[in-house]
Amino acid sequence: MKDNMIIVNSKDSVAVALCDIKKGEICRYGALTVTVKDDIPFGHKLALFDIKKGENVIKYGSPIGHATQNIEKGAYLHVHNIKTNLAESGDYVFRGTQEYFWNEQDDFFMGYRRKDGRVGVRNEIWIVPTVGCVNKTAERLAKEAEKIGIKVLAMTHPYGCSQMGEDQTMTQKSLAALVKHPNAGGVLVLSLGCENNNLKEFQPFLEEYDSERIRFMITQEEEDEIEKGLAHIKALSHLAEKDKREKIPFRELIIGFKCGGSDAFSGITANPLCGCLTDLHTSAGGRAILTEVPEMFGAEDSLFVRCESEEVFDQATAMINEFKNYYVNHNQVVYENPSPGNKAGGITTLEEKSLGCIQKGGQATVTDVLAYAEQVKKSGLSLLTGPGNDMVSCTNLAASGAHIILFTTGRGTPFGTVVPTLKISSNSALAQHKANWIDFNAGVLLEGTSFEEATKKLMALLKETASGKLAKNEENDYREIAIFKDGVTL
Repeated sequence: MKDNMIIVNSKDSVAVALCDIKKGEICRYGALTVTVKDDIPFGHKLALFDIKKGENVIKYGSPIGHATQNIEKGAYLHVHNIKTNLAESGDYVFRGTQEYFWNEQDDFFMGYRRKDGRVGVRNEIWIVPTVGCVNKTAERLAKEAEKIGIKVLAMTHPYGCSQMGEDQTMTQKSLAALVKHPNAGGVLVLSLGCENNNLKEFQPFLEEYDSERIRFMITQEEEDEIEKGLAHIKALSHLAEKDKREKIPFRELIIGFKCGGSDAFSGITANPLCGCLTDLHTSAGGRAILTEVPEMFGAEDSLFVRCESEEVFDQATAMINEFKNYYVNHNQVVYENPSPGNKAGGITTLEEKSLGCIQKGGQATVTDVLAYAEQVKKSGLSLLTGPGNDMVSCTNLAASGAHIILFTTGRGTPFGTVVPTLKISSNSALAQHKANWIDFNAGVLLEGTSFEEATKKLMALLKETASGKLAKNEENDYREIAIFKDGVTL
């Protein structure tokens, strides 16, 4: 008979149900059979053998928590009988680097080479407000520009005033990074004039920039800000129209990875599929970015063992412990995750979610650790400081230089950010149900498609997208930003 459960790692003490299974039914995986003791929902876990109270529960070859009671072979495991092992801090020891080598023949995509040598995969006109007070002005300008045939993206947000210290600096760094993103062929920076983040305060964060492609307007100084703003947009559009795509080595593409609305299959299909792509890309000299620090908690050792040096290891451990301190300083526990949707999808503890999450990094060597919105510099896998929130994480990835984001999901989400946000479903049911959201179905990996074949198809889609094919979020105009806030509001 056909398998109705899957075992992720030979060391595991649990299997995952591939369909709803009723009490008394037989679960199969190859030659292994288990009679189930309880009803097991699709995507949820059952015990492969007896597990004693206090004993670790193993999935992905690592502990995802411990049993809070004796658990019989074939029993249902979830929040009622598993508890996290996570603590508020950790001590880590550098044990050297495990290296993995893959071979990828150099390839190309069609992109835009900018004056500073960087590459863009889009050539859009963007409006970036320095403050939320001019959000509606930005939106109105975008609508008026559309009437004359110019597509403009207005990056509205609620910040830029009534902020202080590091909180304001975080906003300024994020916005400056977006203003200079090479996916934009022209940018209008829109200011009110009296905000904390006024142009005099904001412009130093841009450092060197292309003054032809980045323009500024203070709305308080203009008699008709719409007329003046449209004049800027027309001039930027005229410049962008002259740009042409050219062949760019694929290794110059910067890929960001994100998961949201995860289920039990995210770590079995979509995330490890992204990991295969990460390994191929970084082995050829490409750059990949992994963020969502709270969703590294409990799986960090798997990342630490791949740090290329003790210096990178120390930076990575500091990133983990400092983010744990962020929780503690706000009187929160570090393991208040997964979300209700994750639990409904079969994920029990944060360790289980994290071990699935980091699969997106494959086995690539960790070459750098980045501060929030810091530009990626090195080839290989960079770990980016930031929260797991979908909107904030994707904005953070874009600000750090990602041209495209591969976003895996088991529950589904329409969200996309300012760069193409390719949605990869962990299961076929989601891909069929929300075809208007999903760009690629990794659920085929549960249906006989090999990882090698699926990786080739995902790589082909990535190249097409880098060369101009629109992602579903772009087709639907689902494009937003959200900035991480950690401070008082005046």
